[in-house]
Formats: sequence, C-alpha cells, structure tokens
Amino acid sequence: MSSFDTYISRKLPLVSLISAVFIIYPNIACLPWDIKFWGVCAGFYWYFAYRFFFFWGLISLLIRYNLRRLPDAQFKERFARNFGYSLLAYAGFAFVSYWIASYGIRTDFLGSTLLSQFFILCSLCTLIGHISMLYSKQREKEHEIERLRIENLQSRCDALANQINPHFFFNSLNGVQSLIRKKDDEKTLMYVHELSDIFRYILQSDKKGLVTLREELEFIQSFRYVMEVRFANKLVFSIRVDEAVQDELTLPVLSLLPLVENVTVHNMIDSEHKMEISIRLNGQNELVVSNPVYPKLSPPDTNGTGLKNLESRFALLMNKQIRVECDEETFRVYLPLK
Repeated sequence: MSSFDTYISRKLPLVSLISAVFIIYPNIACLPWDIKFWGVCAGFYWYFAYRFFFFWGLISLLIRYNLRRLPDAQFKERFARNFGYSLLAYAGFAFVSYWIASYGIRTDFLGSTLLSQFFILCSLCTLIGHISMLYSKQREKEHEIERLRIENLQSRCDALANQINPHFFFNSLNGVQSLIRKKDDEKTLMYVHELSDIFRYILQSDKKGLVTLREELEFIQSFRYVMEVRFANKLVFSIRVDEAVQDELTLPVLSLLPLVENVTVHNMIDSEHKMEISIRLNGQNELVVSNPVYPKLSPPDTNGTGLKNLESRFALLMNKQIRVECDEETFRVYLPLK
C-alpha cells in the first residue's frame, strides 16, 4: 500500500467526516430557514442527523472500496462502479425517507438537491480513488527508475569483474606467448598495443554513460585484432557502418563487448565452424550484430547476465529496448541508437 493510501486509510473517519459536511453543506446552510418556515420538530432533526450519518458512512465505505478493491482501475471503470453503488445507496435512502415521510415528517428524497449530493459523492470518491491510483503509479515508476539506476551501477561493476578476469587475462597472455614463439616482433607489438587499448577502455568505462558509435567501434577494432589472433583467423569481423554517422549516434558504453563475447562462449569456432560476426547499421538507426549459430556440444559455463545487464542499461540510459532474434542458423541483436 502506498503512503497516500496509508494516510487516507488512517485518516478515513476524518476524511469521510469532512466530505460529508461538504456534501450536506446546502442543508446546513438552509437549516435556519427550514426551522423558521417549518417550525421546530424532533422528526426534522432526526432526519437531518440520519442524512448526515448516512453520507458519512457511505463515503467511508466507497473510499475504502476504491483504495482496496480498485487499486488499478481506470477512471471510467471506477466511476461506473461508484455510480452503481451510489445509485443503490440512493434507492435505500429514498425507501427509508419515504417511510419516514409517511409519519408526516418533511423529507426531500425526490429533490434535485439530494440527487446532486449523491452525484457529488460518487464523483468525490472516484476522484480520491483515481488520485490514489495515479500516485501509486508514480511511486512505482520512481522505484523502477531507482532500481534500474542501481542495476546500471551494478552492471558497470559486473562489466569490470566479468571482462577483466583471469580467464580473459590468461588467454591474452597465451596470445602474446604464441606470437613470441613465432618470433613475429611486429605482430607482437601490435597485439600488446591493441590489448592495452582494450584494458584502458574497460577501465575508463565506469566514468562514462553514453559514448559515440565511433568510440565503440574503435574499441571493437582492438578487440577484433586480439580475437582474430587468438582464434587463428577462424573468427573474423564484418563491420559495415557509414563513417559519416559514427559521431552522430550514441549508445551505452561497452554495449558490443558482451555480444562479441557471447559468440565465443556459446558457439564452436574451429576449422569446420568458421565464425563471422557482422556489425551493420539498418534503416531504423539500429546497430545489428549477427552471427551464425554453431552451438557447443556441452552447455557453456556462463551465468547469462551479460545480455540482461545490457537490456537494463539500454532501458535506463536510452529509454529504449533492444531486440533479439534467433533461429537455427543466425543469432541477431538489434541495438537502438540515439
């Protein structure tokens, strides 16, 4: 229950009392004139008290019903239900008033004032319930934003923890070792240079939110070189993005790395299963990352949080959703750009 609902529930007798006084205010205002013209009559006062307590109790019941039974109802549905119950309540009030009138006590159960009072009661309870619903929705959105913000911070920490791990580090060192044994000094220097760019970009990612598409692609170019050396050219990249738009479009930092790593984690990459990772821009300003599917024989050792973290970061930083398509031959991820 939201704080607004809690407050109304705790103050329900007082809220109902104030609402009842507001609704029967025309009767209170006309009380001196009624006494003057109709004289003092005990039945008249009893009927006045009956009207007041009837409205007080009915308002209390309708407000409680709106808060507890109709927490998510839209305005039209809420008004229709309140109108139906108000109509039934009016029928009961009119029946009792007709019975009282049979004893010669003046009542106005068919008057326009009473009808308008029931309509105001219905509208007032509907409005309180609708405000409560709007307040609850707003609170839910605020909680969701806060949750996504925390997830974004956590995903950055996870990115550092998951990407700079011993497994990745040792694979990188093995690549250096392999190149040194081949005595290819130029290629070794290039490998170390690209590897340092990778670590520098990852270490600086916690200070960034959105980056240009060019920055991400330059990072992937460095990562591409390391991966192509590691898999002995059995893994290749095809990047087709117009240079003119790379500085105009943005996306969350480290968006491409988990997608590229997922390819190596979930697929066989060998002489019989050569892998090509395609990165291109479609007509809807979406970056499409795709690859053929060569599933491993045994389940991959992964916690599966990479893609979920990416979805959360896009929801928080871009207010957009990524799309994933997968069939027996191709796996595609669509990243919306800003």
